[in-house]
Amino acid sequence: QVQLVESGGGVVQAGGSLRLSCAVSGRSFSSYVMGWFRQAPGLEREFVAGISRSAFNINYADSVKGRFTISRDNAKNTVYLQMNSLLPEDTAAYYCAADRSLYTGIKTTEPGYDYWGQGTQVTVSS
Repeated sequence: QVQLVESGGGVVQAGGSLRLSCAVSGRSFSSYVMGWFRQAPGLEREFVAGISRSAFNINYADSVKGRFTISRDNAKNTVYLQMNSLLPEDTAAYYCAADRSLYTGIKTTEPGYDYWGQGTQVTVSS
């Protein structure tokens, strides 16, 4: 069973930064396309960023472009989300997800991902 464990969430003031990490168990991490999603209270889970197996392709939601950076370290089985210039509207539970399919693109919807972490809370105060 593949496990994804997020860390790095917390409370930060607007304009601050946080770095989320997601550690993935098993030997197949380099074969997964990885994504970050978030879900604020009362709202649907939304795509934040995705990264291809080799990190050649990266995709961001318009709301985080220029502020967030996704990266991965295949030797450490870990994907990261560096979040800068945080806004109160970035407050949400953040989830990492793994797509094990052979599709080479980056999917932006929940059904496209096979494995999910439990989430880490990010709260941005104004």
